[in-house]
Amino acid sequence: MKKIFALVLSLVIAVTAFAQGGKTIKRKVAIGRFSNETQYGKGMFYDRDNDPMQKQATDFLMAKLSQSGKFILLERSDLDALVAEKGDKMNKINADYIIVGSITKFGRKTEGQQKILSSTKTQTVEAGVSIRIVDAATSLVIYSEEAEGYAETTSKEVLGVGGEAGFDATLSDKAISAAISQLVENIIKKCTDKPWRSYILAVEDGSYIISGGASQGLVPGDVFNVYSKGKIVKNPQSGVDVELPGKMIGTVTVEMSVGDTPETEISFCSYQGEKLDEENLTTKYYISEK
Repeated sequence: MKKIFALVLSLVIAVTAFAQGGKTIKRKVAIGRFSNETQYGKGMFYDRDNDPMQKQATDFLMAKLSQSGKFILLERSDLDALVAEKGDKMNKINADYIIVGSITKFGRKTEGQQKILSSTKTQTVEAGVSIRIVDAATSLVIYSEEAEGYAETTSKEVLGVGGEAGFDATLSDKAISAAISQLVENIIKKCTDKPWRSYILAVEDGSYIISGGASQGLVPGDVFNVYSKGKIVKNPQSGVDVELPGKMIGTVTVEMSVGDTPETEISFCSYQGEKLDEENLTTKYYISEK
């Protein structure tokens, strides 16, 4: 009996250790409304801000990313403008990654086949979607891809029985959803490949306040590494500024988290390591889960 108890206890400890080691901090992902780059449905009274296909694409992407359980999703209708401007405004979005997209292709057709005793009608919708992921910390596009989705339905009439089917409006939803589904796995991979990063916001009464909290998965006892930021150098081939790897100088241990929303959550931590420049915390240091 003692041997069985010891075995069970060891398994529990092993499972707990594995779960802690495999812990994933949820990334904050801001999603902007998709733009509709096609001419479909754009008549004289077209309202860009109330395009139904744009809303469909945004809703589908948010639903699929939410199902993964790896993200805190923030909807931002003005992301296109912010991404275009870049600079300091990118940091005000308060997200790890920014996703913008567009519907690049949309078409529908109906084909029929008439026989002596029967007839068939096939309705097909084709949609193309383009996605870009921007690293909010660097303003660089880390992932860009396009995908196409299809949806169709067939109705049949025999000896006048079966009825005539009008156009199936749900096919538009299905085609856009199918296109986005092809991209979701890569989106999840790209947004979770890079270690989670946070920042020391302030020091008060010996407690170090970092961004992030319970909704992202931070709990008391979590330990994260503190790094001094690496030097910024310019890549002569691309002309892009690149941040060199930072140097680990200490650790923070989460003691408690507060905040009403994912955007306002902060955690109070203890710190061990080299002395920090408390006047330039956000510009000189960052926190990483690795």
